[in-house]
Amino acid sequence: MVDSRLSNFRALPPSERLEAIVRAVELNDDERQALARPGALALDRADGMIENVIGTFELPMGVAANFQVNGRDVLVPMAVEEPSVVAAASYMAKLARDCGGFETSSTEPVMRAQIQILGLTDPQGARLALLRQKDRIRTLANSRDKILVELGGGCRDIEVHIFAETPRGPMAVVHLIVDVRDAMGANTVNTMAEAVAPLIEEITGGSVRLRILSNLADLRLARARVRLTPEALATRERSGAEIIEGILDAWAFAAVDPYRAATHNKGIMNGIDPVVVATGNDWRAIEAGAHAYAARGGRYTSLTAWEKDASGALVGSIEMPMAMGLVGGATKTHPLARVALKIMGVRSAQELGEIAVAVGLAQNLGALRALATEGIQRGHMALHARNIALTAGATGAEVDAIARRMAEEKDVRTDRALALLKALREQA
Repeated sequence: MVDSRLSNFRALPPSERLEAIVRAVELNDDERQALARPGALALDRADGMIENVIGTFELPMGVAANFQVNGRDVLVPMAVEEPSVVAAASYMAKLARDCGGFETSSTEPVMRAQIQILGLTDPQGARLALLRQKDRIRTLANSRDKILVELGGGCRDIEVHIFAETPRGPMAVVHLIVDVRDAMGANTVNTMAEAVAPLIEEITGGSVRLRILSNLADLRLARARVRLTPEALATRERSGAEIIEGILDAWAFAAVDPYRAATHNKGIMNGIDPVVVATGNDWRAIEAGAHAYAARGGRYTSLTAWEKDASGALVGSIEMPMAMGLVGGATKTHPLARVALKIMGVRSAQELGEIAVAVGLAQNLGALRALATEGIQRGHMALHARNIALTAGATGAEVDAIARRMAEEKDVRTDRALALLKALREQA
């Protein structure tokens, strides 16, 4: 059974961290080698994934520790270039696990395909005609993916939305409501939409234009909740109750002001996107769905909610679209995506989405806690100092020595790193 606490993990060199993960989740030799060597994505495989390939581009992959989701310990691979993301998620997960960890849930993996119809003189009549022929449309859509239907998925329903006034005249839009099971679902729903387009033209007498999925996957939601006591949040400088009040004030700012909400939600996606990338999923689709969902009420606002319960504990929650897949696309073709999924031990696309939003909630907690206490830069810049040391030309042990000195001085700048490097080498 996996223990996500990974004792002393941060202090180990990368090779020993890898061996600890290999032992923890029983990776085989091929999986170990895929993580150990650069260029795990072979050029010929990359050439089959996209067009005009000239090489590959790598990101650091780390593992967030301490996560406990619905009572199960989870190691979370994260592919990201920004310092402090993995550390913040791991530390917040450590605080959360002492209070019971994260509780998650999700809806069924249902996606929407949209079919645009123009040239209608009676859009409301067209809507009723389409609804009368719903079973016929659904049957035709499902004929395009019989394997999905056998797995328990497929087109379940249709909706018809009418826009009486648009720059191009009256418009009807059919939504195919499709259960895509463990796929992200884009190819599936797009194929179905194209298949039923001629039938829709026959029924309505209109002209079909666009036939494509919507990334506002508002029927495919993942949710996470965490509860932390004042004792769990207390520091040497501040009481837990004081920190909770600061977090609530910071959240309220994002809840009412879209300028703050944009940065607040970016911090949430700092946690979610690296999980999406590491597992070969479409982070652009997740981002689009997240921000559209944040504005669904007509005003852009926070994706999370933070409250204080009757006992004085801090309670955080998140609910957002999460169109993640375990099959198809880079999730299947990228060797490290397969390893990442094995490390997480997920059994369904829904579970993967739930873990991702738990990480997003943890990341949001870390940012709000920092903002409510010492400010965002103290911890972030201490970790960013390593990047600055590398930029200045430091190598090996020089990196840690210069980063530590700049963090102590609270002066993390490239010119300071250059000066420290020069002094260090002259001394040597």
